[in-house]
Amino acid sequence: MVRAALQPHSGAIGRGPRSSVRIVPAISVVAGSLCALLPIVSSAGWAPDIGFLMLIGWRLLRADAWPAWWAAPLGLANDLIVGTPVGQSVALWTAVMLFLDLADRRTMWRDYWLEWLLAAVLIVVNGAFDWRVAAWSGARVSFAAMVPAILVSIVAFPLAGGIVYRLDRWRLGR
Repeated sequence: MVRAALQPHSGAIGRGPRSSVRIVPAISVVAGSLCALLPIVSSAGWAPDIGFLMLIGWRLLRADAWPAWWAAPLGLANDLIVGTPVGQSVALWTAVMLFLDLADRRTMWRDYWLEWLLAAVLIVVNGAFDWRVAAWSGARVSFAAMVPAILVSIVAFPLAGGIVYRLDRWRLGR
């Protein structure tokens, strides 16, 4: 018998997922929303909605990470943290989760590019919805002012997806 077989194993065999397996996705989305509170000064809004990117990243990586109704409390937390009208993220994030549920049922497979395309479409819809709500609130902002934030968000999505992937591996103990 090989001597290594007699040694106690400290590997991944016999280890289950961490005890916080259910709350890590929600905490990471709220932490992404909290990034909006960082003291970054800019004359134009170019910063991406990191909470929304994390939500999309988790939903595209793991459809079973949380049920669709979790989008409402996470959207409410985002509304309260970011300062958007209460209900804006609740409605949009819930619609996004339901849309992605529908997309899961309609597509047989997805690769990296299709997920990035889905995320890009959802980011554009998020930007257009933000712009529309701002216009309804009386702000006179052209849609061209939203384009830098939308482009930065689309380019930053793979980074958010990578963070979600590493968090998922950590939370499942792999």
